[in-house]
Amino acid sequence: MASRQPFLQAAAAALLLALAGFTGSNAQANTPPAPSINPPSKNITWLAAGQDADMDRAFALAKSQNKPVLLYWGATWCPPCNQLKATFFNTQDFAIQARDFVAVHVDGDRPGAQKLGARFKVRGYPTVILMNPQGAEITRLPGEADAQQVMAVLRAGLSGGRPIQQVLADARSGKALSTNEWRTLAYYSWETDESQLVSAAERPSLLAELAGKVPQAAGPSAAALAEIATRLWLKALAASDDGKGIKPDAALRDRVQAVLADAAATKLHLDVLTGGGAKMVQVLSDEGSPDRAALVQRMDAALVRAQGDASLSRGDRTQVVIERVALARLGQGKDTLKPRIPDALSQLAREHAQRMDREITDGYERQAVITSTAYLLGQAGLWEDSDALLKANLPRSHSPYYLMSQLGSNARKQGRTADALKWYQESFDKSVGPATRLQWGAGYFTALVDLAPQDTTRIEAVAAQLFKEAALDTASFHERSARSLQRVAAKLKEWNKGPAQAAVLQRLQQQISGVCAGVPAADGQRQTCQNLIKA
Repeated sequence: MASRQPFLQAAAAALLLALAGFTGSNAQANTPPAPSINPPSKNITWLAAGQDADMDRAFALAKSQNKPVLLYWGATWCPPCNQLKATFFNTQDFAIQARDFVAVHVDGDRPGAQKLGARFKVRGYPTVILMNPQGAEITRLPGEADAQQVMAVLRAGLSGGRPIQQVLADARSGKALSTNEWRTLAYYSWETDESQLVSAAERPSLLAELAGKVPQAAGPSAAALAEIATRLWLKALAASDDGKGIKPDAALRDRVQAVLADAAATKLHLDVLTGGGAKMVQVLSDEGSPDRAALVQRMDAALVRAQGDASLSRGDRTQVVIERVALARLGQGKDTLKPRIPDALSQLAREHAQRMDREITDGYERQAVITSTAYLLGQAGLWEDSDALLKANLPRSHSPYYLMSQLGSNARKQGRTADALKWYQESFDKSVGPATRLQWGAGYFTALVDLAPQDTTRIEAVAAQLFKEAALDTASFHERSARSLQRVAAKLKEWNKGPAQAAVLQRLQQQISGVCAGVPAADGQRQTCQNLIKA
């Protein structure tokens, strides 16, 4: 719809020529390449969306067919997104179930897509939302959970599920809910809620409140309700922090230990344990106490048992080893480069990396698992192994700039400043897609200011490049893209400590003022842009 286009074509073209300092073919040559965006899977038909009009058509189709809408928000480079593509989206069960909904794919790098991010309150990649034809959210699906459980929640939502806000309100007021509605609350993707239902600070207490309200029924639903209550308690613990969040009692400690002692329960809630096992230990026990040592041992034993489950995906097994390393690192400080961990665990990390690199053939799975495995090696203090794995996979990755940014991070943590800046620059140079380039560029810019604040020329050039590219996308001042630009503005303010810096800022302010002039005021983007100048 023309009235919603943030930039008039003629004005944008003139502005870009002025900012770039190029004419004719040179300006064309310096336009960042467009990303190659593929559908999340080939087993169903996905409607591609990047504009409001695309979503309006999807909802019109949903109304005409009386079907819900399943919206998947992701990015080509995102490892958890690639894990979803390699597993859940690629299953036959998902393909069969897709007959009952309209599937929509919003890639964050489609032109204008970040404005859709603002419309649907989606920020983190990936986010999966099931909505009724009128646009009300039925639930947000937890992509990291067991595939069978995610499918169960999806099916519950498809069989007449009510909007999640209504279900939550009824649960809190004490009204009766069906088992499926309790399950929807337990398996709701609280991590991608974006304060739709509750703020992050209030999440632990809300989850504990819900866990306490799950009824203790007899009969066929008793086991299901007990499992739901357990998951809510585990989620509340994982969302808590040491000294913040819920205060555990003996009953809650016993519940956690029962999960750790039972193989089926451990597998059922493995996503919570691998995403927050070390946090749970911190909340449930005091540092240095015998209780903590015993709980770490029980948690690790449960993870070892899960690690040997061949039915788990490679991604899940990688997360198991990562959490085992996190348990071994407790009390050593999150920034410790060479943690004290058992030699057997170090060797396991190396062998796991070699096996993943050898076994994986699917490109989506490789992007998800190799990047996680490189992180695992770094957490284990095996930095040379981590770097070697990433470098070996650069030619095999469909998004090598993600791996380059990891190499930059590795080098920075080890104090190798020149290597860090080299990799951050290369990751920015190789990145594609408007939102991705702003995000990667902001990362490179932040590293420049932190590691080479005296390099005034390069700092100005990178900031100018990002502001120039901000004028290319129709939603650069929405959601992730806006936050990337805000990071740059905040870093410039921090860097501004003398006459040389002040002169650079004056030139950049003039540049961004020109960009803001081409941004419409109607949807808030101009104000966001002008706030960058004030910063």
